[in-house]
Amino acid sequence: MDVRVIVGPGVVADRGLLGEVAGREFADLGVSGALGHATSADEVRAALAGRASEAVVVVLGDDPEVRRLMLEPSEGVVWVDLTRRDSGPRGVARIHGRGVSGLEWGIRHAVRRARRPSPRVPYGEHADQWAELHLPESAGPHPVVALIHGGYWRSIWGADLMDALCDDLAGRGFAAWNLEYRRPDLHGWKATTSDVAAGLAALRGVDAPLDLDRVAVAGHSAGGQLALRAAADGSRMALAVSLAGVLDLVEGDRRWISSGAVAAALGADGERGRAGEGEPASRGDGAGGGGLREELAEASPLLRLPMRVPRLVVQGADDDLDHVDFSRRYAAAAERCGDDVTYLELPGDHFAVIDPRTPIWQATARAIAESLR
Repeated sequence: MDVRVIVGPGVVADRGLLGEVAGREFADLGVSGALGHATSADEVRAALAGRASEAVVVVLGDDPEVRRLMLEPSEGVVWVDLTRRDSGPRGVARIHGRGVSGLEWGIRHAVRRARRPSPRVPYGEHADQWAELHLPESAGPHPVVALIHGGYWRSIWGADLMDALCDDLAGRGFAAWNLEYRRPDLHGWKATTSDVAAGLAALRGVDAPLDLDRVAVAGHSAGGQLALRAAADGSRMALAVSLAGVLDLVEGDRRWISSGAVAAALGADGERGRAGEGEPASRGDGAGGGGLREELAEASPLLRLPMRVPRLVVQGADDDLDHVDFSRRYAAAAERCGDDVTYLELPGDHFAVIDPRTPIWQATARAIAESLR
């Protein structure tokens, strides 16, 4: 496979560093590639029109003419903003806000899209309300694994985080439903939770050979919280899977994980100042006492027990110690409540649980298959 990276005018980054990043990704993915620089929108347009490569990544600067090219048909192109941009055109494959490392993610996303094209299925009017369906080559009906990405509920992280798992699951005979949703830093907490519920429900309207009695919903990190929250709220699933999930939002808030990600996501970061200052949020004795407490009581998986949906809680032993603590305490509490919960802890860091090459993911995939058998 050939990959072309086009760096547009006005990109503020060292040229040599961009070339090093691209070269490493080409080698790691086993593709041939080239990186070039364009000085105008016309040069970018000409490169797109004349491309013979299967995958193209365009790194965007501030040039408005180049940015308008995203509105033109550009099948197979992934657009990368090194800076955060709050909105983009609907249906465009776009990564933003991850700095120079965004080029790494953009190349990976472009290669995986070229190798396994998958339709985007909208479930709402907003540009971030969609899911990608990845189907196995075998005949159906297929059991389904719906995937909910993490990123501490921040909009710079998207469904491309789960690309590798989609490929792996499809190779194992599962249909993968990779769900995008509006994140609360731009749209508020209620938009996020309603999108996850709507995106999971939309799976049942897809015209594909799916076995909808065998659906697992797996979320990574913040997505683990969203997956278990959706199960507690009544979304239909045979199994809920937490992959290094943030499962105790009360302690997550009190410990100020990821610089206050919990309070920021739930929209209450101005309510008490820094988490842990003043009166702490409720630890299971009801929701009263303010907006943050009420949201925590609904949103924290630990506070929604018991929950009569089978669960698989997966945790890398080399992850951040708070994540290990959340997962262990959640699994123990669920077991005390009489819930059907399996706890799987193996060596691996926070991202090992979504890396198909790792023993912990391979054990997870086997456990999901056994549960949905």
